[in-house]
Amino acid sequence: MYDLNELGFDTYFQEQIKDTQFTIGRVAKSANGIYLTYSINGSYHCEVSGKFFHLAEDARDFPSVGDWVLFDCTTTDSKGIIHEVLERKSLLSRHAAGEKQQEQLMAANVDTVFLVSALNNDFNLRRMERYLTQVYESGASPVLILTKKDLCDDVDEKISQVEEVAIGVPILTVDALHNEGMDQLIPFLHPGNTISLLGSSGVGKSTLINRLLGEEVQKTQGIREDDAKGRHTTTHRELFILPDGGVIIDTPGMRELQLWSSEDAASQTFQDIEALEKRCKFRDCRHDTEPGCAVKKAIDTGDLSKERYKSFRKLQREARFLDLKKKYGSQRASRIQADELLKGKW
Repeated sequence: MYDLNELGFDTYFQEQIKDTQFTIGRVAKSANGIYLTYSINGSYHCEVSGKFFHLAEDARDFPSVGDWVLFDCTTTDSKGIIHEVLERKSLLSRHAAGEKQQEQLMAANVDTVFLVSALNNDFNLRRMERYLTQVYESGASPVLILTKKDLCDDVDEKISQVEEVAIGVPILTVDALHNEGMDQLIPFLHPGNTISLLGSSGVGKSTLINRLLGEEVQKTQGIREDDAKGRHTTTHRELFILPDGGVIIDTPGMRELQLWSSEDAASQTFQDIEALEKRCKFRDCRHDTEPGCAVKKAIDTGDLSKERYKSFRKLQREARFLDLKKKYGSQRASRIQADELLKGKW
């Protein structure tokens, strides 16, 4: 038996329900077309109906962990058939591995994303920018969790660096292994709130979620001593109920994040550069040799790092190519962007 309100069900979803003959549930786990779904009547292992499967056109149409669905119970052995996925508040997704134009859903209806990054040798500001861009595109709110501060000798310096790339984002430092700084997370842990963990392999996501849940639900492994890189321990997406209410969705760690976003997805991540562009003398300034360029001036004075500006341009190009690829296909998208590069747009 589950309290739907504690799981995050609210008027946004209630107003979408027209047919009351079905049971309301939230997808907690999915594997091979089977969706573990929580409802007021308990948990059910569900499949989508034949009609649902036939009408689905792409990955976004199918249920994802965190989705609210309408289903009916087929038998007494806790099985069900999903007939509808309710409209989502937010959706975390990325470009699936491989060359195909395919979206991989990660978590739905997330309110807060804990972006987990370690303070050891794997500390990477450019990766943080990519994760922030993904979260803003999803519709959720980011919170940066910096872990393994016990392995870092310059915590304050690294926090200062993060503040420059994560403008206006809460930044919390913790040592989950020794339960230090965990009280900072309490304001986000309450009934009805959905949190998702996102980060690279080995940054301490599994240790963090075990600490939040008060039990060992996820396996943990240490980092490799030679390069401080992590090993994959979480292999699937799963929703867990927090002891004090609310839920948290864990996701597998990622070596590299390929965005699934629109051209303007980087705007919130790079608010500082967007503001500088508005101060350029010319509206179509390419930030190269034009007079009165506020971006170039900021780089020359050290107010804007070259690395951050390069990251901004790289994410812009990537998002632009993705938009073109969706519209025209890979080959034509490559030709269009190559032509744009020749014309100096990028």
